[in-house]
Amino acid sequence: MTARHWRPSLAFVLGGALCGTLGLSFAGLVALRYLGPHWGYANAAVALGLAILLATAALGWLLVRLLLRPIRALEAFALSVEQNRDPAPPVHFGTRELHATARRVIAMAHALRDREATIRTFTDHVTHEVKTPVAAIHAAVELLQDGALSAQDAQLVAQIDGAQAQIQAQLAALRRAAQAREARYLGQTTLADLAPALRADFPALTLGIEGDDHALPMAAPGLLVVLRQLLANSVSHGASHITLAAAPRPDALLVEVADNGPGISPGNADRLFEPFFTTRRDQGGTGMGLTIARNLLVAHNAGIEVAASDTGALFRLTFPVA
Repeated sequence: MTARHWRPSLAFVLGGALCGTLGLSFAGLVALRYLGPHWGYANAAVALGLAILLATAALGWLLVRLLLRPIRALEAFALSVEQNRDPAPPVHFGTRELHATARRVIAMAHALRDREATIRTFTDHVTHEVKTPVAAIHAAVELLQDGALSAQDAQLVAQIDGAQAQIQAQLAALRRAAQAREARYLGQTTLADLAPALRADFPALTLGIEGDDHALPMAAPGLLVVLRQLLANSVSHGASHITLAAAPRPDALLVEVADNGPGISPGNADRLFEPFFTTRRDQGGTGMGLTIARNLLVAHNAGIEVAASDTGALFRLTFPVA
């Protein structure tokens, strides 16, 4: 059984520190009055000053031990969890309030980690279990295609082969979506840094950049995954010009991606980020691209939404500013 340690309340610590500071000052004045005539006022003042300094240092040490050290330990723990490391939880919690807060933060971190592990395990299990029958279907299709088939049978076999290929693509997209929830692209980049790669990937697209010098709180490889997906969606719907605009706000940094395509219908706008929702199923779309982009942004405390626009589609990425 773990021994329970007595922990003072925050009010007791702060009140004690204030009372101790005032008490030291008052005691110093009283002591100077009585010791001055015997030691000399100069000698008494020096001695009392040193005593008060030592007592104040002791109070400061208690405040550091009971308040500052636990807060810094909890901050280091949260940072380690954010960076996907496996840190040991803090040992010293100081006051009762800090102890309760730290325990809740640690429990929340473990719950989130367990939830991510459950999602990853479920994804791996589903893809593994479905992969085997899909491979068997593909092998059977190859055997049937080697034989003599009528035109109608050949068309049916081709449809079966297309269905298994679509399942394979959906499984791969599901794995990428789960991985995007765990990926960490720590660092900063700007739209100016990303523009050359985007122009090389989409040479037929006219790309406009605004606010290209604003530092975005995400490393270039991760943000490229998101922007490439948005640009690819715009191109597939007939857009020929896209504008990327970064602009600061008091509590966030916004990046807007606007195109000159046909836009997004209100009915589809509400479902765009749902897994497997796509309007291009017949063209091989899996409906997971925007889900992957959203998961990647969420893993970096950012967000994405469809914004209202008079012409074309408009996506808004939001990066909170601490």
